[in-house]
Formats: sequence, C-alpha cells, structure tokens
Amino acid sequence: MTILDQIIASKKREVTLKKRVISISQLENTALFNAKTNSLSKSIINSPFGIIAEHKRRSPSKGTINHSLSVEEVVSGYENVGASGISVLTDSQYFGGSLDDLLLAKAAVNTPLLRKEFIIDEYQILEAKANGADAILLIAAVLTRAEIKSLSEFAHSIALEVLLEVHNLEELEKSIMPSLDIIGVNNRNLKTFEVSLQYSMDLVTQIPNDFVKISESGLSTVDDLKLLKSHGFQGFLIGENFMKTDNPGVALEQYINQLKV
Repeated sequence: MTILDQIIASKKREVTLKKRVISISQLENTALFNAKTNSLSKSIINSPFGIIAEHKRRSPSKGTINHSLSVEEVVSGYENVGASGISVLTDSQYFGGSLDDLLLAKAAVNTPLLRKEFIIDEYQILEAKANGADAILLIAAVLTRAEIKSLSEFAHSIALEVLLEVHNLEELEKSIMPSLDIIGVNNRNLKTFEVSLQYSMDLVTQIPNDFVKISESGLSTVDDLKLLKSHGFQGFLIGENFMKTDNPGVALEQYINQLKV
C-alpha cells in the first residue's frame, strides 16, 4: 500500500467511528452551520497574487514542520498581510491537525477558509460547514467521477465551494464538471511524494477557463509563482514554505513584497 492508500483506509475507519458519536443532526444544529460563507474563488480572482496560505504542522513526506505556534498566531498573521485564503489541515494521524484547528481559525479571521482533508464521505462535508469552512478540498486521485459529482454537488447545496485537486491529465479529464469552483494542480505526486512544477505547466492549458486555476505544493521561490502566473494560474496554495519559519505571517509578507518587485 502507498501512503495515500494507508491514509484513505484510515480515513474510512475514522469517519465510521465519528458517525457513532456525533450525528448529522448535531452537526446541522451547530451555530456555524447556517452562517454565511465567504467565497474563496472570488477572493483569489480579486487578489493580485491569489495566495492560499496553509496551517500545517507536519506531513508524511517532511515529518514535523512546526508544532510551536498557535493556530491563531498563524492564521491572523496570514490575514494581516493579505492572504486570499487560508488552508487548514484537519487530518490528525498524518498531518497533526484537527477540526478544532478549523474552528479556532474561524474565530480568529474573516479570510475564506479551506478545509484541507481527505474527503470521502458527505459526513466530512457537514463537519466542514459546522466548523467554519468556506470551501472543501476533493482529491481526484482517491475519488471516482461519480463520487466527485455527488460530493461537490452536496457541498454546493450547503453553500461550500469546491477545490478539486488533480495531478495528471487522466484525473483532470474524469473530473471536469459544473459543480467545481477551483481546480488545483498538485505538483506533488501523492503516491511517491516526488515534486515537480512541470505537472502544473503541463496541465494549465487543459483546464477550462470556467474554473479558477491554482497550483499547489513545491512552490518555494518567487520566481516559481511568477512563472506559473505567466502561464495562466490565478492562485497558489503554499504551506510548508511559510510554516517552516518562526513567523509564517512575516514569511508570507516578505514573499508578497518580492512578488511586487
């Protein structure tokens, strides 16, 4: 089994157990469930740089990245310097995150929040809404076309936007449908964890202009963003590059300042 296979197997067990403890009606009756959401796609389009900055404690490929900072410190820092969106990792076993992180982020900022998770079930989408998300991530590598359709349509039915992540042309072609808002190209192969910007370069012209186009992972230098932006990407999801510093907000600010040059 690849790491991705292990994560999905673990996620299926996790969702089954959670359903026994917190019912759908409990999620639907939370204070945030009927709150108005903010549009991540519009925020990206209306920004000169479109950076979705990420709260990320660790990962299977990099190990510990940053366990010393509070969620509030990180997300407030991102918002204060102009992040278009904030991605919050909620997987506990592999990334050290939780739904509490999403809830704390919601309490701290008004910037659109993306629940970064391995979503395989409508229940997780309800969790996202109940804990303050404005958008969810769907990963084409672990879902069929029918699953992408049903999950994305369900997300839209409760006013959440959908970021669909692809890694190659096959995943993109099976996934294109009206119920998506943003299509992101992950430069990291989730099966081998190899990173290459060429994945984004190869796919950008294949993504219809109906969708906001973003590039994800492995975006370490300002030149990377300038190159990808010149090829048609409107947004960029960056986590590790900021989180590995003592002050992710300052790191993002310095990054944005370099982009202005």
